[in-house]
Amino acid sequence: MSFVARRLVAFSTAIIVLAASGGSALSQKKYDAGATDTEIKIGNIMPYSGPASAYGITGRTEAAYFRKINGEGGINGRKITFISYDDGYSPPKAVEQARRLVESDEVFLIFGSLGTPSNTAIQKYMNAKKVPQLFVQTGATKWNDPQNFPWTIGWSPNSQNEALIYARFILKEKPNAKIAVLYQNDDYGKDYLKGLKDGLGAKAASMIVAEDAYEVAEPTIDSHVVKMKSLNADVFVDITTPKFTAQAIRKAAEIGWKPLHVLNSVSTSIGAVIRPAGFENAQGIISVTHLMDALDPQWKDDPGMKAFDDFLADVFPQGNRADSLVMTGFNMAQTLVQVLKQCGDNLTRENVMKQAANLKDFRTTNLLPGIKINTSPINFAPIKQVQLRRFKGDRWELFGPTLSSEIGG
Repeated sequence: MSFVARRLVAFSTAIIVLAASGGSALSQKKYDAGATDTEIKIGNIMPYSGPASAYGITGRTEAAYFRKINGEGGINGRKITFISYDDGYSPPKAVEQARRLVESDEVFLIFGSLGTPSNTAIQKYMNAKKVPQLFVQTGATKWNDPQNFPWTIGWSPNSQNEALIYARFILKEKPNAKIAVLYQNDDYGKDYLKGLKDGLGAKAASMIVAEDAYEVAEPTIDSHVVKMKSLNADVFVDITTPKFTAQAIRKAAEIGWKPLHVLNSVSTSIGAVIRPAGFENAQGIISVTHLMDALDPQWKDDPGMKAFDDFLADVFPQGNRADSLVMTGFNMAQTLVQVLKQCGDNLTRENVMKQAANLKDFRTTNLLPGIKINTSPINFAPIKQVQLRRFKGDRWELFGPTLSSEIGG
């Protein structure tokens, strides 16, 4: 064989080899810190201690769900290592833990961290580091700001518009109401307060007879509740976290104050709030939700509820079925798993954000019928609908149509 012929054969062989390997070359695995062929490191910050410790069960539920996923083979063959730290609901501690997760543990992303104050404290750091701050567990409006904070995305429905829904309900049911508002003196409380005032519009000044802020370090809010009754308020808009919500419900009953009680959705857990406060004291409370209530008999045969019950029985028996925060963690973890599945073998932080901003009609197992998760590069709000509910007997009862939880919706 001549030299030219040999070169032609070699060249043809090379082309065949390249063609055969072209598919794998195009789908070459890509990784950023925290991701490998066998592992995905996920960071999380939770108030396992302190005044908001009731929310810590969400992190424990997520850890259990990821154990379930690992037991089933992981995500695209990779096991999740879930590293969750306590911040005590303290913003400075949250910053410390975020730095520890990113710089020492080298996690791939931080997921599901709780609280508006804590997540606000780490938002600029996470975006400067270009590490995803994914599915923040708070409904603050600021998480839907892809232009200024492209590495932060929320999960819960928008707080301002939740309060706007309450305002519309009050205007319809009690147009001459005297409203007392109790709110936590931070970004979380002020976000809800703004939505309420926006919803009441020009009537806000005359209808709101008390705007009372409490500090998270206060041991009790009893004095605030007594003050509100003294002003003859007949509507109580309660923007508190679980510990303080239970106190408010008990104290109102103790002093014989029976206003229309409107409660923000983040503190409606029967197991963590209502039962400790006393079922008899919680009758008629109004709130909203986007998830099924495990104690509502209408979901008894629902496949999603059966999946939740199987999870509790098989993986997380210590989870309280009556605690809606367990349900929240169960569904939030499913959302992250979906994003990681969509990433395939391109486990770069940039691609994670791309996939998180490209969820199309995705349903976790326990979203209310008709509610789906949708995101886009210009809209980082995954859940955009809620439904009103009223506490009656020993459970919540849904009423009315599904409502938009987007600003202006």
